[in-house]
Amino acid sequence: MQSKIEGGPAFAYINIDLDPGETVIGESDAMSSMAADLDMEAKFNGGFFAGLAKAFLGGESLFVNHFTNNTSSTRRVTLVQSTPGNTRAVELNGQQLCLQPGAYIASTPGVKLGVQWAGFKSWFAREGLFKLTVTGTGTVWYGAYGGLLEKEVHGEYIVDTSHLVAYEPQMKLNIQLAGGLFSSLFGGEGFVTRVEGTGKIVVQTRSMSGLADWINPRLW
Repeated sequence: MQSKIEGGPAFAYINIDLDPGETVIGESDAMSSMAADLDMEAKFNGGFFAGLAKAFLGGESLFVNHFTNNTSSTRRVTLVQSTPGNTRAVELNGQQLCLQPGAYIASTPGVKLGVQWAGFKSWFAREGLFKLTVTGTGTVWYGAYGGLLEKEVHGEYIVDTSHLVAYEPQMKLNIQLAGGLFSSLFGGEGFVTRVEGTGKIVVQTRSMSGLADWINPRLW
């Protein structure tokens, strides 16, 4: 299997070339185009009850699509996320990665998706009460609205609410005011997320909630 992310950072898409017998799993509605003789099968996202949990708690679809190449030569499928923005591919070798709800796009069959309680701190940070986890061995593709910035944290780092896309599980999240009470209320930042620990995080440069906050006053 060969893959390449193109069109970034604003309109990224993933070209995946499947060799005979290979399968890739994509989020519902992620397929932009594919070879006519590729087989596509919709399945529950990890089983019925697991699929319900991921759909209602993890921001993912109840079903995922399995794209399988049952021909004798290489075939291509192109996958995209639902919003403009960039996409990343991560190779997992038994480790775990935490994703914001809705960030998952696709993965190879050796990757498992799960949902874990993220806590009220995550909810205040506009990341949701639950977090999506990916574990196992293989490739996972994820994306978000805007560009994606990777940061190696040693100690503490501040991220604006709804901008944290991915992080390693040992990282701790805490919510605080951006500054003093006056600055936080009138400076437009309000609450921010303090990320603590040693590990990697990925931050998006834009957020859908920020876009909504910008659009709504202009509609009236």
